[in-house]
Amino acid sequence: MSPIKIGLVGVGKIARDQHLPVIAANPDYDLVAVASRNATLDGVDSYGSLDALLDARPEIEAVALCTPPQGRHALARHALERGRHVLLEKPPGATLAEVHDLVGLAKEKGLALLATWHSRYAPAVEPARAWLAGRTLKSVSVSWKEDVRHWHPGQEWIWQPGGLGVFDPGINALSIITHILPRALVLKAATLEFPANRQAPIAAQLDFQDLSGVPVRAEFDWRQTGPQSWDIVVETTDGTLALNRGGAAMSIDGVAHLEEPEAEYANLYALFSRLVRNRQVDVDLAPLSHVADAFLCGHRVLVEEFHD
Repeated sequence: MSPIKIGLVGVGKIARDQHLPVIAANPDYDLVAVASRNATLDGVDSYGSLDALLDARPEIEAVALCTPPQGRHALARHALERGRHVLLEKPPGATLAEVHDLVGLAKEKGLALLATWHSRYAPAVEPARAWLAGRTLKSVSVSWKEDVRHWHPGQEWIWQPGGLGVFDPGINALSIITHILPRALVLKAATLEFPANRQAPIAAQLDFQDLSGVPVRAEFDWRQTGPQSWDIVVETTDGTLALNRGGAAMSIDGVAHLEEPEAEYANLYALFSRLVRNRQVDVDLAPLSHVADAFLCGHRVLVEEFHD
């Protein structure tokens, strides 16, 4: 089959670090053009808006949206209305209602729509899910701590309403635990730490229970310096499973079982290719739902001002 002619919207850090190299390496795709208000890409036709891109290059079949979440719904809806398949960078939208709308429209139009929970495609995630299946859980702890200055330098949108703050990385952990744990989670309590000069949290502590009452504790922090930590520990009656390095490594009772290089976005684009060929929708809203619950019922605490 001929390559999928794809356009990319939003030429920022995540696009340059992940999407563009993966698209270039995958023969299923032909990158036709990009759209950005502020950036261009050498060797590829660049346009100032999605409309301009689609008007100039009608052969484009699919678009990958790598813009901040606050404006993504309008872009995705417009692309779907114009008959294009859509890949949504995470989180898939600023609100749950936005994403529900896109799911309905994609199904109505018979188009592919993918909400990209990239951390689910870390190499140890599926082995962890398989190991936990059928086992009796005792507790789960999540520590997801990184330095926002390193990963999001100067990106003000993440501190604005809809930008999620520390849940921008934290939702990656939520995407993993909602995938590997055998039962659904219910949020019981949350504390959200807001810098006095910001509109989104810089840290959060979440307490869940699964549907059988197993406690699940998640701690997210954007003030980490030195080594970054992306760790999930699941204690069971048969031993303790640990996922480290964001799901790249797995151990059981301290014995390494798997450690492989990261290939998350390569796997995502392979999935999107299949969805496009079959005109299917793959959108799981569980991670975003838990973030919404945290904002709904979380206790808000003011902390010292944060300056990038």
